[in-house]
Amino acid sequence: MEYVLSPSILSADFAVLGNEIQKTESEGAKYLHFDVMDGVFVPSISFGMPVLKSVRKVTGQVLDVHLMITEPIRYVEEFVKSGADIITIHYEACKDVRATLAKIRELGVKTGISICPETPETVLEEFIGEVDMFLVMTVHPGFGGQKLIPETLDKVRRLRNMLEEKGTETDIQVDGGVHLGNVREILDAGANVLVAGSAVFKGDAAANTREFMESLRSYE
Repeated sequence: MEYVLSPSILSADFAVLGNEIQKTESEGAKYLHFDVMDGVFVPSISFGMPVLKSVRKVTGQVLDVHLMITEPIRYVEEFVKSGADIITIHYEACKDVRATLAKIRELGVKTGISICPETPETVLEEFIGEVDMFLVMTVHPGFGGQKLIPETLDKVRRLRNMLEEKGTETDIQVDGGVHLGNVREILDAGANVLVAGSAVFKGDAAANTREFMESLRSYE
């Protein structure tokens, strides 16, 4: 199983965004996490396609686009055109999850489904084998800098068990409250793709990324 860091630019300094992104790439972060918020599904508003297009120009990282928006099927084509490599939708935000996933696949990019802390992991079972990644939110979506909710790691464990029972090693991503002090606990639970925002971009992004990558490599 590959262990991946996906730095979230939601916590980056946008005055020097390109430089900060390149620091994470040079230190080995394979993915870059792009949180899109609409002010409806979640209270906050973040950024959209124009920023993604700009980011695509400055990095070769996998652009890991997390759509925290209502009825994302309306926008997936534009996000793909803007450079997305993976599009993750929220189970709770779609009238028709399968139609939305089908639309993403038709556009030639990888698919993901995310669930909020209140949603049981059992809702994901029917999609095993159909998506490239499951995202378990370990905080309430919409705001950066929150503490990881410990009970959400139990959901990660149960989801990893479900995947193993089905004979698949589908990626499990964790987003929220990830920092160097809890990396091993998160990996032990069964996640292998870690989103980190403040823990990467607050301070020296290069040094922080380097430390995360060392933790991931030592776990392997």
